[in-house]
Formats: sequence, C-alpha cells, structure tokens
Amino acid sequence: MTSNELIRFDYAIKKLLTNKANYAVLEGFIEVILGMKCKIQTILESEGNKQNEDDKFNRVDIKAQDENGEIFIVEVQTSRYTYFLERLLSGVSKAVVEQATEGDDYGKIKKVYSISVVYYDLGEGEDYIYRGTTEFRGVRKGDILKVSRKEELTEEELAAEMEKDDNARRNYTLKKRPVGDMFPEFCLLRINAFRPSIADALDEWMTFLKDNSIKDDTTAPGLVAAKEVLKQSNMDKEERDAYIRHLESMQNEKSAMSYSYASGKAEGRAEGRAEGARQQAIETARKMKNKGLDIETISEFTSLPPAEISKI
Repeated sequence: MTSNELIRFDYAIKKLLTNKANYAVLEGFIEVILGMKCKIQTILESEGNKQNEDDKFNRVDIKAQDENGEIFIVEVQTSRYTYFLERLLSGVSKAVVEQATEGDDYGKIKKVYSISVVYYDLGEGEDYIYRGTTEFRGVRKGDILKVSRKEELTEEELAAEMEKDDNARRNYTLKKRPVGDMFPEFCLLRINAFRPSIADALDEWMTFLKDNSIKDDTTAPGLVAAKEVLKQSNMDKEERDAYIRHLESMQNEKSAMSYSYASGKAEGRAEGRAEGARQQAIETARKMKNKGLDIETISEFTSLPPAEISKI
C-alpha cells in the first residue's frame, strides 16, 4: 500500500479516530505502545481536544479500561513546539486535575499515561522510544517503596473485602506495587530516530507514523482497522481540502523550523568568530602593552577602545 493512500496519524487522531466507530485504531495503538489491551470508554472533554486547524496543542485525552477492569487515562499528543517538556508536564497535570473537582475524594484520580508522537529531533539518544516513570527509592538501602492493595482501599471497600473468605482477604493484603505506579508515566516516540526495519507490531506502528504506510498483510493491533478507516478515498472534497491545508501547514512549519535551526547555527558561528577575533585583539593588546607601547597606538592596531585597553 502506497503512503499517499492513507491519512496521516497526527491529522486522523484529531479528526477521525476520536469517533467511537474508529476506536479500534487507537485501542491497537495503546496496546502496542503501552503493552496492555484496553477498551476506550470515552474521549474526555478538555481544552486539549479543540478541533481547529490553528490548534497547536494537539492533545487528545482518552478514558480507557484494561482487561482487569481498571480505569486509566491516556493522553496522546502530536504537537511541535518550543518548551516541549514543560508543555508536556502541563498537559499531564491538567489530565490529572480534570479528573476531580474541588472537594472530591482524591481516590478518584486514575493513572495517566502520556504518549507523545514527536516528529522532530528531540534530545540525544540511540533509541526511538523512551518511557519515563516515577519511583521512590531508598536513599540508604536502595529499595523501592511499595504499597499494599489493602492500604489503597477506602474504608467501605476494605469492609467489603473483610467479608470475603480468608484466601481472598489474604490475596488482597499481599498484593503490593511500587508507590510510583500511581504517578503519570511518559512515553516518547522519536519518529526521526526510527529506521524502518519491521521486526514486530511496534516497528509496524513506527513505520506507519514515519512513512504513512502499512503492510498489506499486517496483523498488528490497530493497523488492520487503520487500513480501512484512514483511506483518503473515504474523504469528500471538503475533508480532502482541509487535509491538504493541514499537510501544507506542516510543511511550512517544518521549513520554518529548519530555517530557524540553520540560522541559529550560522548566527552561532558568526558570534564565535567575532568572539575569537576579540580575544585575539585583547591578547595582542596585552603583549603590546607589556612592550611599553602607548594606549593610543595599541588602540589603532587592535581597534579596541582605550578605556578597555587601560584595564588589561
């Protein structure tokens, strides 16, 4: 399947994949990236889910349920901007805070996973996917602090557990997990760092994110559905025009970023040469001053101001 037949993921996630009929694509994406199967409950209403071409904060918040019935929140964003990590932290913080209003029980707050599809060069590293978690490690012993399932239960839940048989109660009491597990987890997909080489479902997803192509015989979760859902041929003229404007906007933004980067490097080189020449002039002035030459003569040869030469 050629790349131009499919709609790009960063566009689709804002326009198509938040439709309940297309949840299978996002469910497969989450399964492959986070390593757990889930069912999407709903797309949360938040300031990140704006639907307009000028929205630079492309964040979609998803409420999902895993195979054990646990509810969690997934924040997927595909933006390009400065202060990336700071904005990433801000987005996740909002995803946490928006779960509970003032006066609500903090126990209602669910785990948040943040998946960032990064289409530009971010940081230095050999891998193309990085995960970041929080852990509480002992300063003296080096052990990781854990909390038991029993300690996490509310009084009502604990009372209900106590009514169960001894084995069930003992199993709940013995279940422990690192304290940091309740804190947000971050996953960064560095698209530019990926070199297409299909080895598993993760590589297939990365190939789609990078080259916008899917194998005809794919069995990767989510991509089977994506082959049908993301066909450009499904678009009407208005949708296609909007998509073309999106691609043009992306290309312009990429060109602007490349120009800024090149200009910054050129400016840095110019500043470096100027500073090098200045240091050379100062060193020359110092030698001439040590030889007993007067300040006016030194200034004439080095172009340094007399006031600066007098301080050397």
